[in-house]
Amino acid sequence: MPPTAAPSTPPKVLAVIPARGGSKGVPAKNLASVAGVPLVVRAVLACRGARLVTDVVVSTDDPAIAAAARSAGADVVVRPAGISGDTATSEAAVLHALDAHPDARVVLLVQCTSPFLTREDVEGVAAAVLEDGAETAVTVAPFHGFLWREDELGGGQGMGHDKSFRPRRQDRPQDFLETGAAYAMDAEGFRTHRHRFFGRTALVRTDPARVLEIDEPHDLQRARALAPVLDRLPTPTRDDVDAVVLDFDGTQTDDKVLIDSEGRELVAVHRGDGLGIAALRRAGLKLLVLSTEQNPVVAARARKLKIPVLHGIDRKDVALKQWCEDEGVDPQRVLYAGNDVNDLPCFALAGWPVAVGSAHDSVRAAARAVTRTPGGEGAIREIAAWLLGPELTHTPPPRHAPQTQHTPA
Repeated sequence: MPPTAAPSTPPKVLAVIPARGGSKGVPAKNLASVAGVPLVVRAVLACRGARLVTDVVVSTDDPAIAAAARSAGADVVVRPAGISGDTATSEAAVLHALDAHPDARVVLLVQCTSPFLTREDVEGVAAAVLEDGAETAVTVAPFHGFLWREDELGGGQGMGHDKSFRPRRQDRPQDFLETGAAYAMDAEGFRTHRHRFFGRTALVRTDPARVLEIDEPHDLQRARALAPVLDRLPTPTRDDVDAVVLDFDGTQTDDKVLIDSEGRELVAVHRGDGLGIAALRRAGLKLLVLSTEQNPVVAARARKLKIPVLHGIDRKDVALKQWCEDEGVDPQRVLYAGNDVNDLPCFALAGWPVAVGSAHDSVRAAARAVTRTPGGEGAIREIAAWLLGPELTHTPPPRHAPQTQHTPA
């Protein structure tokens, strides 16, 4: 038999994500969370998911950014002070990171200030250089607007068009807007030219709806509001989670309370949630009900579910952190489900902050995942199906057949 040829080593495609610690417009910007995930981690995940990328490096001068990058699976290059200031260029960071990878065939510059960057964007610029023969590539979005510039007298002048003539969109040449998200360069050419554009530049189209660069606080607010619509981050699986911590009011209930003439409270809970919690318990997950309410109804429900409860808690995040330490659980492997603003500190601590479908807008924006189902109508059953699979994806009991739980007199 002829000798078997050794498999060839794929060419190295190095993705470099510059993420310095200083930021004037948005303090600690690169660690700011969108949908519960820091911006730098979102960029790392997009690069790691790209087919052609072989190595992902975060260039930073900040230990907290470095720790977040490593937790997401990236390597870290410590950026010297000389190229970490406000005037430092992204090219300087990429050249410095490239020094440790002399065998790179293609180098990518990926900006974590573009929160809705996708792996397809990263693959597109990498393929344009590695496979299609371009020297450089950039993500762009179709643009149909008219550009204007104010002159020295305060009047408006058309840029690239005669302001007295307004051709229809279909009669104008197609323009493209540089998104600022991802660039690719032939590594040897980049070392020579020391700039991201040289030779033939390929334009890699992306969805205009996903184009957003975070430079000011209002940009971050927009990103958080858009994340539930634009994000394609996966829901967690059993491999991602060791513990499930549940808020009570508004998460396991519909956030309504009935009070009888003697002051006793009555709330409605969902049978499907009870089934889901029982399945999570059988699967070996650690469970906890965590509530600010000092209310016998919370304890009664937890007893029926056979799971521990901490209620009457002022600082839920402090209680959650202590519970994780006592149980030996890494907070990054905790799924925390909540619905209102008092859950946000726990969202910042847990690796999988989840908002139920009826949650407050600020909670939905901070969540890493959002259930389709509102609180009190089977949202916990839906979460259990994420973690445990098809056996829990059957239709839950009717929403109008709740169980009731009441506070003893």
